[in-house]
Amino acid sequence: MNLPNKLTLARIGMTVLMVAFLLLNGPVWAWLAAVMYAAASLTDLADGRIARKRHLVTNFGKFMDPLADKILNYSVMIVLIPERLIPVVAVVIILFREFLVSGVRLSAAEQGRVVAANIWGKVKTFVQDLSLVAILVLRAVDVSFLEPLSNGLLWLCAALTVISGAIYLMDNKDVLEDAN
Repeated sequence: MNLPNKLTLARIGMTVLMVAFLLLNGPVWAWLAAVMYAAASLTDLADGRIARKRHLVTNFGKFMDPLADKILNYSVMIVLIPERLIPVVAVVIILFREFLVSGVRLSAAEQGRVVAANIWGKVKTFVQDLSLVAILVLRAVDVSFLEPLSNGLLWLCAALTVISGAIYLMDNKDVLEDAN
């Protein structure tokens, strides 16, 4: 197994630890969860760059890398919903887009086509990662303005999710038209 794929699998393992830290009470656990999320997010940047630079792109990586990202991000969001740090409707919007995009990618794959991520999806992912790091750090600090700020950040992510999803669908409408 090559290094990028090991980083992808490490991100999944880090997610399990991070969720455990999120479920434990206390500032130390909150900080550990924030640091673990940030580190796991950085592995996402690293694995793709290393795979492309060293020509180590594999089918396993193409499939597991985006899956590991979804496992990481949605685990955080779902765990924080009961704490009212994440607006449920924003999470539903974000998940809806992800399932829709995954469906288009699966349809494209059945047609022998590969649908690459566009810049809007990358911007959405960057803002989402940054927002979740900020929310986790604010949670660890336990400041009074946490809830409105964290909700605002996730609503920004939801808006970017809708924009990136709409652009993705427009750019790939031929995949949907060619689906049988």
